[in-house]
Amino acid sequence: MSQHIRIGRLGEDLAANALCAQGYRVVERNWRCREGEIDLVTRDAEAWVFVEVKTRRGRHVEWAEESLKPDKIARLTLLAQTYLADRMLGNVDWRIDFVSVVLDRDNSLDSLCVTKALTVD
Repeated sequence: MSQHIRIGRLGEDLAANALCAQGYRVVERNWRCREGEIDLVTRDAEAWVFVEVKTRRGRHVEWAEESLKPDKIARLTLLAQTYLADRMLGNVDWRIDFVSVVLDRDNSLDSLCVTKALTVD
């Protein structure tokens, strides 16, 4: 397994643990369809939350908020809608959250930031 994949998985593990500590429940990890992948599918009370995790090493990296480009949000919105349709979930509350994980050079957690980015009814 490449270093890039190991770092990504570590970040997803740290993000999942942090979200669970905040009361989220992880439903699925790395859900894939033709259009792409959702890192974490979770529940926060009654809301379905689709989580994009960005993991980087070092403090010189951009935060999740800085990666929120319109095309990224559109792709994640399409993926979330595809997931909901695939699971026949109909009219439910859902949103997309972003988690930025920054690791130090020893791959230990330096910082973790959760951004509730987009709410859709």
